[in-house]
Amino acid sequence: MVRHIVAAVDEIPPGGRKLVEADGKKIVVFNLGGEFFALLDRCPHQGSALSGGILCGLTLSDEPGRYHFSRAGEMLRCPWHNWEFDIRTGKSWFDPRRTKVRAFPAHVEAGQALIEGPYQAETFPVKVEADYVVVEV
Repeated sequence: MVRHIVAAVDEIPPGGRKLVEADGKKIVVFNLGGEFFALLDRCPHQGSALSGGILCGLTLSDEPGRYHFSRAGEMLRCPWHNWEFDIRTGKSWFDPRRTKVRAFPAHVEAGQALIEGPYQAETFPVKVEADYVVVEV
């Protein structure tokens, strides 16, 4: 995998998201309380852009009339048909083994480390073929 620098940390506040393009793919990057996650911006159902989806949580019930809400802002609801996906894994809530959004590794790196490299510049052999007259004024 090729690494791509897509945003400064402060460009995506906690609970926020940013649509980026890397390697020709549209990817949505999410900040969940300082942890970053990246999902392909395409619902596996009919191709809707997930970047326009609603962030929601998980509601579970162990008996009628009793509900437990958790994981606020960690689920993404597709804007077309309300399919829900776990932002941390890309797995769907209704069929996690078979239906999921492609997830990409995302992490934070210090800017200083990115500046230092290791970078390798492409070089070309250079040959001087003539002498030149130089005047200093």
